[in-house]
Order: sequence, then structure tokens, then C-alpha cells
Amino acid sequence: MKRYLILILFSFQGLLAQVQFDAKVSKTTLGLNERLRVDFAMNIDGDNFNQPSFEGFRIIAGPSQQVSQSWVNGRSSFEKVYSYYLVPNQKGNLTIKQATIEYNGQVYKTDPVKINVTAAVEQPRDPNDSSISVDDNLYLIADISKINPYVNEPITVVYKLYFSNNIGISNFRELNKPKYNDFWSQNIEIKQLTAEEGMFKGENYRYIVLKKAVLYPQKSGKLTIEPLSLDIDVQLPTNRRDVYGRVVIAEDSKRVSAGSKTINVRALPEAGKPLDFSGAVGNFDFKVTPTKTSLKNGESLDLIVSVTGKGNMKLFSLPKPVVPNALEMYDAVHSENVNTSLSGTSGKISDSYTIIPQYKGNYPVKAMEFSYFDPRSGKYKTINAPEVMVTVLDGPTANNATASNSENGKNKILDTEQFKFIKLKTNLVAVAEDDFLGSMLFYGLLFLPFLMLPVIVLLKKKKEAIDGDVVGNRIRRNNKLAKKYLSQAKKQINNKEPFYVALEKAMHNFLKAKLHIETSEMSKDNIKVLLLTRNANPAAVDDFIALTENCEIARYAPSSSATIQKDYDKAVSIISDLEKQI
Repeated sequence: MKRYLILILFSFQGLLAQVQFDAKVSKTTLGLNERLRVDFAMNIDGDNFNQPSFEGFRIIAGPSQQVSQSWVNGRSSFEKVYSYYLVPNQKGNLTIKQATIEYNGQVYKTDPVKINVTAAVEQPRDPNDSSISVDDNLYLIADISKINPYVNEPITVVYKLYFSNNIGISNFRELNKPKYNDFWSQNIEIKQLTAEEGMFKGENYRYIVLKKAVLYPQKSGKLTIEPLSLDIDVQLPTNRRDVYGRVVIAEDSKRVSAGSKTINVRALPEAGKPLDFSGAVGNFDFKVTPTKTSLKNGESLDLIVSVTGKGNMKLFSLPKPVVPNALEMYDAVHSENVNTSLSGTSGKISDSYTIIPQYKGNYPVKAMEFSYFDPRSGKYKTINAPEVMVTVLDGPTANNATASNSENGKNKILDTEQFKFIKLKTNLVAVAEDDFLGSMLFYGLLFLPFLMLPVIVLLKKKKEAIDGDVVGNRIRRNNKLAKKYLSQAKKQINNKEPFYVALEKAMHNFLKAKLHIETSEMSKDNIKVLLLTRNANPAAVDDFIALTENCEIARYAPSSSATIQKDYDKAVSIISDLEKQI
């Protein structure tokens, strides 16, 4: 009895062996420039391994998988490990979240691991490894054209990566994109990154222009441009040599930042600011151009208000013309033709107004002016456009008024546009309406149910006759099934086995509908005899039987998409031919 109890205990011990699934890290505290190894180890062969999101880290290698199994003193051990190499993206207390696996229908999770990331630490260098420091040979610079601009005065930012001839770079990744808060920004496209030669710190360096942007500050004061940060793969020569005497190149990665930049933005002066100033800063020219000044009644003209020059072209509005009431003016159509380069935004913007006259006469469009601030001189400037006189040669004449009357900058209402008196006398006419009771519609709706009774009886008898026609219903059902399976075969044309199953069912149901037979009577000899007695073409009959046999074989034999399409086209052709012949 004791022997049986011992065997049972050993069996339960084997069943109760715990599943171990743990996350192990090479260190729990590391610098921002150090690497971290993470191993997810399990003592069983788990399935569906899901890695954590690794928030705050970047994966530089992995996952790599290792499996080991051993037998010692009759006892077996098993271990599977998924390994990752990570680098932190930020300082602080970070957490590696739970990874999961599935085993015997249950889900197992690792415990979260907390990692403390400190500032970058100085790493000891092997004197036999590399004699060149990355820090002294790699720089990311943000060149800013002006650090004390006016509001809405353009400045340019060019990000350049300088690297000496002693090192090489192969790849870079953006860790932080530059942010232009309180700036209106326009990026300039760089079609291809190319290395150029230049001087930096009094020495010859190579450099790559990574980004270009034109910025327009939108408020005064000290504004900050957030930095661009990169992670760069570099190649460093070492003091070691290979068997052929060549210098061994070491691979490394370096994080560089352009640093934050502070721009001291000056406010536009209040002294001398025109009342109609709309925020234009730069150097501009202003024009008001009509497409014509003499026109006939019913014709129209376009009045184009345009500004050309260089400055914040997209950040101000154009003045609106003031026209007499006798000229009907529609909303403007705005157009822009501007280009952005390192020197700023330049080009032309315009508003086109369509104007249609109402009366004959001469009508002036008031003189217009456009004001802007010139940052080079530090003063406001105003450009005046002369008055435009529109002459309407014919048409009705406005009574007792001229279109040019104006008072305090507002157009007077013409006499012809004043309100007329409301009539004091009315002529009301009674509307005669027929009563619904006793009308044609009343009698039609009353006798409509009695007229529908014969139609309902006829439809009911026809339905009973159709339901009683067992053979006809079977034929119609088989016809529907044939069409259904043929359509299903077309949908499954990219899936071999479902395609041939549907095609075979379509052909069988076609025979059932046309030959009035059941599945038990569908032998090949019987089908052939029945089709030939129905005046079917012998060649079409042979093709039908051959295609039926091919459906049974093709389900398990390799076939291409072209063969499947060919079989479908052939089935459609054969069924169509037999339909006509039978």
C-alpha cells in the first residue's frame, strides 16, 4: 500500500511542477548612453510569445531565440529564452511591462521590471580599441539667420550634421523633432542628402544638410525653438589590425542634439502704425487693376487687387474695394502664387472681384491704399492705388440720384431703392373647394376593396397551382442551385478546393434541372445516354463528363490560377451550349 502511495505522490509532484516565466535584465540602473539586455526565459515550450511595448526604450537588436534541453541523472531540464538589446530614449524611472505566453490553454505573464535611467555616463575605453573619440568628431548644428527679428519677419533655420574625416556615419534616426511653438513655419524640401566639404572650428569637416525651415514669429518676446536630436550609427578606426594588416573598424552609436535656441522677437512699433495695417511685414508692391473701364449694360468686369513682393505673404489680408450701390460686387476669388526659399516667401497674392453695373452712367471705385512694415528701415510704408472710373454706356438710368454720392465713407441709398407704400385696399376672392364626401376620390376609395377581390382570388389559385407542381418546383430549384453554385465558384476562383467543389455542384444541379433526375441516377453512362437522347452534341457531352471528372481530381492535384480560370470559362461555355441544344 505504501508503494502505491509513493507512486501517486511522485505523479502529483510531476503534475504540480510550476511553470516559470521570468524577465531578466543585465542591470537595473544605467546611463542614457548605455545599453540594456533583457531576457524573457521560460522552463516550458510556450506558444504565442508577445513582447511588451518597451515604452521609453528603443530596440537595437532582437528578438533572438535560444533553446536548451539537458538530461542530468535521469532528470530533464528545458529553457527557452527571447533576448533583446535596448537603449533608453529618456531619463527617469522606466518600466518594462509584462510579456505573455500561452501553455496548455493558460496565459502566463512576467512581472514588470523597473529601470532607473540616469544622465549619460563616461564609459571606460579600451586603449587597444579605438584612439578616436566620437564626441570630438561629430556635431549637430542649428544655423539661425537672425536671433532678434520683428514679429512676422522671416528667419531661417538650417540643421547641419558635421563629421570629421576620421570617422564614418551610415545611418541616423530622429529621436526628437524640432518644435516651432509660436512660429508660423514652412519646411523646405531637401530632395537628396549629400555630403559636402566645409570648415568647422578652423578644420576641414564634411557636413550634411538635414533640414531647412523658414519661420515667422507670431508674437514678441523670447521664443524657444525645441532641439532636433538624432541617434547616429558611426564607424571608428581602432588600433587593432586584421590578419591582412588592415585597420579594424568598430561600430558604435552616438546621440547628438542641436540644443534649444532662443529667439528674441521685437514687437512692431506703435508709433506711425496706419489704421488700415493688417500685419504685412516685408517689401511689397500694391496694385488695383480693372479688366475694363467701359462696358455695356449686362457686361461685367473683374477688379483685381494684388500684392507682389517678399515677406509674410500668407499671413495678412488684402484691402477690400468700396463701390457705389449701382455696381453689384460679388465675393472675391483669392489666388496665390508664392514660393518659399531660404530668403523667405515671395510671389504674388490677389483677390479678384466680379462687378456688374445696374444703371447707365459713370461710377467711381474709391482710391485704395495698402500699408506694410519694412523691417530693413524699421518704418511703416503706405502705397496708394488711384481711383478707378467705370463707365456704363447704356442701360436704364437711375432717377434723382447719382452713383457717386457718399457720406462719411458710406454709400447713400438711391431714391429708386427706397421702400414703396403698402396698398391700403385689398380685393379678397373666396377660394371654392369641393367637399371630400361625394367626390370621385371618395367613391374610388370606397369600392377599391371590392374590385381587388377577383385579383386576390386569381393570385391565390395561381400560387396553389405552382405549389402543386412538384416536378416543376424541383426543376426551378435545381436551376437556382446551379446558378448559385456557379456564382459561388466565380467568387472562390482564387481558392482551389472551394472553387472545384462549387463548380461540381453547379454542374450536377444543371443536370438535375434539365434531365429531371436525382443524385442516385447520376452515373456517367446514364448521363451520356440521357443527354444524347435530348439531341445534345456528342462533343459537348464528352466535354461535360470530362470536366466533371476533372473537378474531382483537381481538388487534390496542384493547379495554377490560369488553369482554374480556364476550367471556369470552359464550364460556362459547356453549360451554355447544352442549354441551347437541350
